[in-house]
Amino acid sequence: MSARSLPWSRLGLGLAAVLWVLGVGGGFAGMIVYKTTPGLAAAPPATWPDASRIEPAHDRSTLVMFAHPKCTCTRASLHELGELLARVDKPPRVVVAFVLPDGTGDDWRDTDLWQSAEAIPGVSVVADRGSREANLFASRTSGTALLYDAAGRLAFAGGITSMRGHEGDSAGQERMVALLSGRAPDKATSSVFGCDLGAEPKEKSHE
Repeated sequence: MSARSLPWSRLGLGLAAVLWVLGVGGGFAGMIVYKTTPGLAAAPPATWPDASRIEPAHDRSTLVMFAHPKCTCTRASLHELGELLARVDKPPRVVVAFVLPDGTGDDWRDTDLWQSAEAIPGVSVVADRGSREANLFASRTSGTALLYDAAGRLAFAGGITSMRGHEGDSAGQERMVALLSGRAPDKATSSVFGCDLGAEPKEKSHE
């Protein structure tokens, strides 16, 4: 290689390095946007729907969480649900409803998320075939948690994680704990982060 060609070689290497940094930075930025973009908010009824097959408690609050059995970021929601219940003196009745859209097979039921939910003390797990319950409660995003008081009135609707797949403190969990501890929260809603309850999730999106 001649001395005259060296500057151009260095320029090419420098340009390649810049493009690599931009590519990595763009991928990282895309991941951050994905993790921090909330799903569709629920629009649940103000009172517990009479048509629901889930039996609410009448001597305490009832918390129902709708979950996608294949949404890996919902693992964090289930973990935070367990943390939430450990923080309150009088836990509510808790039901995790796994949505099974029409036409899905047993692989939608035999998942580690299902087993994780069943392992949380005091939690009942039900199969919501055909999204019947999710539709009654107007819930569209995995991880949606709805709290109804003993009189069947909606007290809270939202998620209990701060982003997709993230374990740790969140505004939603703090608001739920406040309500269950007899305190007034600053808000009765929070953003929910998870998959569309009726969708087949893309595994690479949750890595």
